[in-house]
Amino acid sequence: MLYVIGLGLGDEKDITLKGLEAVKRCDRVFIEAYTSLLSFGISSHGLSTLEELYGKPVTLADREMVEERADEILSQSKDSNVAFLVVGDPFGATTHTDLVVRAKKLGVEVKVIHNASVMNAIGVCGLQLYRYGETISIPFFTDTWRPDSFYEKIQRNRSLGLHTLCLLDIRVKEPSLESLCRGKKKYEPPRYMTIHTAIEQLLEVEQMRRESAYNEETTCVGFARLGSEDQKVVASSMRELLAVDFGTPLHCLVIVGETHPVEEEMLDFYSLKSELSER
Repeated sequence: MLYVIGLGLGDEKDITLKGLEAVKRCDRVFIEAYTSLLSFGISSHGLSTLEELYGKPVTLADREMVEERADEILSQSKDSNVAFLVVGDPFGATTHTDLVVRAKKLGVEVKVIHNASVMNAIGVCGLQLYRYGETISIPFFTDTWRPDSFYEKIQRNRSLGLHTLCLLDIRVKEPSLESLCRGKKKYEPPRYMTIHTAIEQLLEVEQMRRESAYNEETTCVGFARLGSEDQKVVASSMRELLAVDFGTPLHCLVIVGETHPVEEEMLDFYSLKSELSER
C-alpha cells in the first residue's frame, strides 16, 4: 500500500489522526520537500521533530527522487506499507498526481489522506473561495529568463472580477547553471520568494506589457507562514505592501478582484491601518 498523506501547513501537529495512524503502520516514510515546506521545515531540526513524533526514520524525497527515481518508492510499496508525506494536501501539486497515476499503473494500492492546504487556508482573509480564478505561480526572474505567461491569467481573472492566488517560487536543492555546464551537479542555497520580490516582478511585467491588468494601487493580500501560530496577513495596495516586513517564509499573495461588502468588512480587519493600530 502507498499512503499519500497531507501534513497540513503549520507544524508536525497538523497531521490528522487518520494520517498519523497510517504513518505508524508504514515500514518506510518519505517526505516530499520541494513544492512546499512546513513552517519548521526550514530549520535544521525539522526532520528530527517528525521522526520523534512518528517513532521511525523519515527519508527526505527531493525533486530528483520524486521526478526521476519514483520507482524506488513505488517498488517498496508493492510488498510493504509506504507513506509519502506532502505538505498541505496531497493534490496541491501535479507532481503528486503523477506519482499516484504511476502507482496505479503498477498495480500498487493507493490510499490518500487529505489535509488543509494553501488553496483553502487563504480563506482566513475573508475573500470567498468560490470567487477565485485560475491560480498562478511566479518564478524567480534571472538576468536571462523573465517569464510573464502568468500576466494573461491575472488579466483574465480580473476581467471576470475574480481574485488571483499567486504561489511564490521555492527553490530547494536546485543545481547551479555553472555546475550543469561542467557536468557535475552543485546545488544552490535554498531560496524562498518574498511578497516584496513578487510585487516588484509583477509591476515590472505590467510596466513592460502596459495592458492595465493591475497597477501599484491594486489591492492585494499578503500571507506569511499560513497555518502557523505567527501567521501574518496584511491587505493593502501593492505599493504599500512593498513596505511591510512579512518576516520568514513561506509567503503567498492574492490579487483582489471585485469584492462583496462582507469580503470588504473582513479585509478591513487585515488592512495596513489595522496592522499599525495593533502594533
